[in-house]
Amino acid sequence: MPGRLQAFQEFRQKMNEKILAQGNLQIKRFFALDSQAYTDGALPAKTKELMGLVASMVLRCDDCISYHLVQCAKHGVTDDEFFETFNVALVVGGSIVIPHLRRAVEMLEEIRETQRKGGPL
Repeated sequence: MPGRLQAFQEFRQKMNEKILAQGNLQIKRFFALDSQAYTDGALPAKTKELMGLVASMVLRCDDCISYHLVQCAKHGVTDDEFFETFNVALVVGGSIVIPHLRRAVEMLEEIRETQRKGGPL
């Protein structure tokens, strides 16, 4: 049975393919804009992904949180950096963020286990 990380990634890829296959130009443009927002620029991609993680936690989007956790891990974010980022999200978003923080930490544990085993993110 796949873990949460694998299930999330498989579902995301499958549904993105279906959505983009419809050929809607505005949706394709939005997806491209979203991808480009997180590339290196005046701010490094790592910083932008951490910012995306904070915003996702404050907006309480578990799929977005999972996505940014994976991207941050790919950019080499340390656990200390993750927890400082979680703290910023908690301060900005308040106690309503706590359930999402719990799920984020659970997902981070799965990401770290996948990395320890040498698996792809």
